Amino acid sequence: MAALLPSLFLEHFAGTSLVAEEDDGGLAGFLVGFDSPDHPGEAYVHFVGVSPTQRGTGLGRALHDAFADAARLRGITVIRCVTSTQNTASVAFHTSIGFEVEGTDEPVVVDGVDDVSGHVRMVRRL
Repeated sequence: MAALLPSLFLEHFAGTSLVAEEDDGGLAGFLVGFDSPDHPGEAYVHFVGVSPTQRGTGLGRALHDAFADAARLRGITVIRCVTSTQNTASVAFHTSIGFEVEGTDEPVVVDGVDDVSGHVRMVRRL
């Protein structure tokens, strides 16, 4: 999943993003998030990735909780994220760690073809 994440996110949001390493120094997981410049008191989790060898260990929850704890110290009271309507596992995971579904957006249609899937907007209140 790290290949799907442009390095500019880590260059510009390193101070609010997290990386977890395997015992051997390999990448176990990461979370890219940032405080919203347009909505004071809110933060946004843009991308979370967990190595297949670490899935089911609680690492995803730990990354989210660490982000929330640090955000709370910065005065953040709301964390938002978006996932695909087709990614039911992501919706289930996020609701299990305290996010609520805030709404859904329909797929975008370009020239009669679905360009992207619909999105589920989620919120976690701290």
